[in-house]
Amino acid sequence: MKNFLLGVGATLAVIALGLVVLLFSLGSGASGASGASGAGGAVISSIPTPSAAVAQQPGDLADDETWLGAVELRSQDVVSTQGELVDVVATGSGVRFSQTGLRAQRLDIDATIPFATVADQVGQDVMVYDAGDGKTGVERQVTILGRDLTLEATGTVSADGGQLLIEPETVDLGGPSFLDSAASALARSLATIRQDVAGVPTGMSLTAVEVTPEGFDARLNGTDVTIGR
Repeated sequence: MKNFLLGVGATLAVIALGLVVLLFSLGSGASGASGASGAGGAVISSIPTPSAAVAQQPGDLADDETWLGAVELRSQDVVSTQGELVDVVATGSGVRFSQTGLRAQRLDIDATIPFATVADQVGQDVMVYDAGDGKTGVERQVTILGRDLTLEATGTVSADGGQLLIEPETVDLGGPSFLDSAASALARSLATIRQDVAGVPTGMSLTAVEVTPEGFDARLNGTDVTIGR
């Protein structure tokens, strides 16, 4: 996500320069495109959607800075070493970018977090999937009371303290009922997942999430988000 936003920032600089040249060369009768495609299939628009708040113009803009009141960035896929996000829409307001990086007064990100991205973060061959009815399924191999077991759980997903939280409602160890009862507390702790969303800038917090067949539809918000090169 950091590289995606920085790449978009560089593309925006080119777009801004191009628009200035067009305005000077074509005069007041010119009409220009409101958006452009950036690296990685990103679609960039400097015209805000109705939901995007336009920040007030700064009075302290540095010589090497470019400022945009509101900008919307879209990409079908954002891949980093930390994982993948899909159907990403990032809306920023009060965005400054320069050779040192990008800073936004406010940044909102809507994206789908694939189940595989969450499972890879947890590791240990964990599987995360859509269990239906808005529930999440978790499957993993565990050792409890000296026995190697397959733990299967279904539960809820929520945004808690800016993190993704999966809490089990039902846990099945695939063994006798007395084993499920004896190991209930441990099994539930092993099926509970709490983690940050991978690949997003520091300062972004998860504020809403729900389960879909493709993964977790997530919304993240941040203020004074800085992304250095």
